[in-house]
Amino acid sequence: MSFLRGSQTQKIRHPIGTRKGPLEVPPPTEKDWPKEDEEDHVLVDPYEELDSLPQPYRMINKLVNLLFDQSWEIIEERNALREAESSQIQPTVFPPLGEIQLNKMPNCMAVSQDYVFIGGAKGFTIYNLYNAKQIYAWEKLKVDVTSIWATDLGNEILIAPVDEMGIIRLFYFYKEGLYLVKAINEVDDTSKQTTCIKMEVSQGGDFAAFLLQGAGDIWLDVYKLPKETWLKKVENPQLTSNPKKKVRQLQLNTLGLISADQLEMDTNACFKGDIKLSLPVYIMKIKPPKPVTGTPFKSPLEVFAKIKDCYGMGSGQNHFIKDSQWEQQAEIFQASYKKYLDGEWEEEPLSTATFYFLLPSCLFAMPTEVKGPTGMTCVLGIHWTRSHNFFLYSLNRTLKDKADPEGVWPCAAPIAVSQLSCSSSYLVLACEDGVLTLWDLAKGFPLGVAALPQGCFCQSIHFLKYFLVHKGQNMYPEGPVKSQTKCVVLCTDASLHLLEASGTQGPTISVLVERPVKHLDKTICAVAPVPALPGMMLIFSKNGSVCLMDVAKREIICAFAPPGAFPLEVPWKPMFAVSPDHPCFLLRGDYSHETESTDNAGIQYSVFYFNFEACPLLENISKNCTIPQRDLDNMAFPQALSLEKRCERFLQKSYRKLEKNPEKEQEHWARLQRYSLLLQRESFKK
Repeated sequence: MSFLRGSQTQKIRHPIGTRKGPLEVPPPTEKDWPKEDEEDHVLVDPYEELDSLPQPYRMINKLVNLLFDQSWEIIEERNALREAESSQIQPTVFPPLGEIQLNKMPNCMAVSQDYVFIGGAKGFTIYNLYNAKQIYAWEKLKVDVTSIWATDLGNEILIAPVDEMGIIRLFYFYKEGLYLVKAINEVDDTSKQTTCIKMEVSQGGDFAAFLLQGAGDIWLDVYKLPKETWLKKVENPQLTSNPKKKVRQLQLNTLGLISADQLEMDTNACFKGDIKLSLPVYIMKIKPPKPVTGTPFKSPLEVFAKIKDCYGMGSGQNHFIKDSQWEQQAEIFQASYKKYLDGEWEEEPLSTATFYFLLPSCLFAMPTEVKGPTGMTCVLGIHWTRSHNFFLYSLNRTLKDKADPEGVWPCAAPIAVSQLSCSSSYLVLACEDGVLTLWDLAKGFPLGVAALPQGCFCQSIHFLKYFLVHKGQNMYPEGPVKSQTKCVVLCTDASLHLLEASGTQGPTISVLVERPVKHLDKTICAVAPVPALPGMMLIFSKNGSVCLMDVAKREIICAFAPPGAFPLEVPWKPMFAVSPDHPCFLLRGDYSHETESTDNAGIQYSVFYFNFEACPLLENISKNCTIPQRDLDNMAFPQALSLEKRCERFLQKSYRKLEKNPEKEQEHWARLQRYSLLLQRESFKK
């Protein structure tokens, strides 16, 4: 206790008046301060010197230090990234094999068979895919072509360019002769002009559909194409023309559109405007489904007595819901979200549609009275934005028939994206909640339902031609495959996923490319499968890089880049076209004025031709990409076989089993003999 008292007495401070010793009065100025304290003072904490600064200099000093620290962290991160990239093996970059030089900006392009169709100023131009020579230039418009489609019909090609006014025209290209079929939506009164948003041609070219918009409304026009009549007309033209005159006119019209190295043209190509082809037959007009409204009926019995048509279960139509119920629900909604609804809302955009032509299957068979080819399209499938339903319309109708759907596939959430495979055998419906439903249209049942990871929403879907990994190499099976498919899903967060489905087994989703977090310049903008290379796809990134990825190995094989003087002007929206029949693709590049070159003074744009077979890494892959049938049998791979082949294999297996037991073999042969005699007796009676 004595220690505690001592500590307390030591802490007692005497008042100023009771202190002993004389008081020191400080000098009036800093010059008279004693310098002994400054000489003996040692600065222990370096931050005390900064704290002694007056405001606002102390705050400025802290901000400068913070900015310096953050800059230093960014510098260290970039240095670490450079070291990591230098340690990684960079993919081999291959230059283009050919080039199409242009002096006008190309807006769109398409590839079909051995031809390239480039839309630009006042029309479109046709080039040879192999030698990049110009075949013909159709430039008879006052505005530019903004989009173009080219559909392979076998020996013919159907071309559909859309200009800036939204007018779409159909062209028929046969044996390097170009024929104008019809301007689908062109009218004399420009105030009533409609705009074509997209179009689709059925497999085989029997039908075509055009999505049109105008006067605050949107609808789908469906036509039947008389392609047999077109073929007879162009093979046996009634009107004769002077070919020399046409060729000369062609050369005069196109001299100003090509470079000096491309003056050589195929003089057999010409525009045959004097031959009038039969017009497409208008068969159906489809409008977006009307919103669900109330009914004036008072009882369910009155509903069943008045309604005669059946639209399909779960379609949301003809349900017995009173107007008072809708009004009550509207009042509840207005009361719950009043603070959000009081503000100004923008006008809701028009609904758009995604549509496909489907082949006959178990889900929608052709009527028995309809006579047509076995592989002919019979159904049009369509879904509208913000709609839960996928509607099915029969194409066996005329304009007088009422355009009502023959079937409806309801989904739990609005359908955001969909895609049909090239063979029209598989269909994927991706909803807004990230759930994907995969349908096997040939067999008539769903392959399964899969969900994307949380936070991922589908942006686009791309089917891959089904392939197998055989001896470490991706290869296509020799025949058609049943209930086996693969597709790539690009999400809105730039992540890439692989969706695989096999028969009755549920589909699986695996990640190919993760979402970029730090390096946003590597964000994936577009992907495109390469049909000529099994399991390969092109990836276009935001930084302008174009890479070829092996989906099975999940690694980059190589990269492609145009010359340094022609970078991609809009890398986040590249203009490219992949050939469905040949191992090549085309990519647009714009001339950079930073690189001065006297040779390319008049060239502003180029379309570069990349050939996969010219790359040493891909040469063997493109030439040997099919698995022989004998290897498939050893792998026990489920393949679609004909009925005769299945019966033959079944009998062979049964015969092998009988060889092991001779007694059963004699018994079976005796049974077959008795059955054959019975069949002979019945045939004699007839």
